[in-house]
Amino acid sequence: MTVGARMFNEHDGIAVLNQLATAVIQLDAELRVWEANPAAENLIMTSIAKLRGLSLGKLFPGQHEFVAAVALAVCDQRSFTERDLQLTRPNLEPMRVDCIVSPRQSGDGVQGVVLELTSTERQQRIQAEENKLIQNQISTALMQGLAHEVKNPLGGIRGAAQLLERELTDVQQREYTQIIIGEVDRLRKLVDRMLGPRGVLTPSTFNVHEVLEHVRQVVEIEAGRCISIHRDYDPSLPELQADRDLMIQAFLNLMRNSVQALGDRRGNICLRTRAQRKFTIGSRLHRLVIRVEVCDDGPGVDPALGDSIFFPMVSGRPDGSGLGLPIAQSLVNRQGGLIDYTSAPGHTVFTVWLPIRNTR
Repeated sequence: MTVGARMFNEHDGIAVLNQLATAVIQLDAELRVWEANPAAENLIMTSIAKLRGLSLGKLFPGQHEFVAAVALAVCDQRSFTERDLQLTRPNLEPMRVDCIVSPRQSGDGVQGVVLELTSTERQQRIQAEENKLIQNQISTALMQGLAHEVKNPLGGIRGAAQLLERELTDVQQREYTQIIIGEVDRLRKLVDRMLGPRGVLTPSTFNVHEVLEHVRQVVEIEAGRCISIHRDYDPSLPELQADRDLMIQAFLNLMRNSVQALGDRRGNICLRTRAQRKFTIGSRLHRLVIRVEVCDDGPGVDPALGDSIFFPMVSGRPDGSGLGLPIAQSLVNRQGGLIDYTSAPGHTVFTVWLPIRNTR
C-alpha cells in the first residue's frame, strides 16, 4: 500500500508523514499544494510556508506533460508510477526522482492527489561514492605493492654503489657513484610518497578552521603574492575528531593542487566550510558532516581525466607526479571521509566531507 492510499486528514497520519524519509506532497482538487512533509521541503528546497497554495505547474516549472498526467490521474481516480523522472524545482534547479501519484482518499471520496517522491540522485551518488572508495582501496593496495617491490632492489643498488665508491681512487669516478646514490635516494623518497603516511591513527579533537588557517599560511608563503586566498568559514561548526597531522597533509595537497592548476597566472583560491546534515558516505548515513571546499578559478580539470585524477601517477600537468590527490583521498578515507570534485573552466571545487563522529 502506498502512502497515497492512507487517510491524511487525521492528526496521526500527519505525524507519521513528518517522520518519513520519502517526500510526500498533497495536492487539492485544483492541483495546488495543500500539505508537504519535511522530507519534501528538503527535496524541493522550499519551506512549506512558500509551498502552500502553489500550483503544480509552478511547483515543477516547465513540466507540462507531468502536470497533464497528474490531472488525468485525478480525473480517472487512478494511480501511476514514473521511474527516474526529471523534474525542475521552483528555483529551476533540476532533480531526478521516482514518483508515485495516488488519488487522495477522504470521507467524501477522491479529493486531490498525493505525490510520493524519492530522489534517485541520492542512490546514484551513494553508488558512485562506494565505487570511489573501492577504487581508492584497490589503487592504494596496488601502489603499496609496487612501492615495496621497488624499494627492495633500491636498497641493494645503494649498498653496491657505496661499496664501489670505497674501492675507487679516481675522484671523477667517485662522482658517478654519488650520482647513483643520489638518484636512488630520490627514488626512495618518491616511493615513500607513494606509500603515504602509515601506522596507527592518532585522533584528537580540534577545530577544522585551525587546520585550514595553518595550511593557508603555508601555501601563501610557498605561492607568494600571485595567489589570493579567500575564506568563507561557518563559525558554528562543531569540533572535529580526526588525526590532525593527516588532515593538514590532505588539505595541503588539495591547496597545492589548486596553486599548480593556476600556474603562473594571478588567481584566486577560496576556502569554504559548511555543516551538512544527513549525508551518506559510502553506505553509511551520518547525522552531521563538515563540508570543506577548496575552490579555484583556474582552467579546470581536463574532462578526459574524470575520476582517474584520484588514481596514482595520473596528472593533468606534464611535470606532475600524480600523487597529491590520491594521497589526499587516501588520508581523508582513513578518517571515514570522502573527496569529490566538480570542474569547469574558471571554477573548480574539490569538496571534502568529514563525519562528526559523536553525533551519529
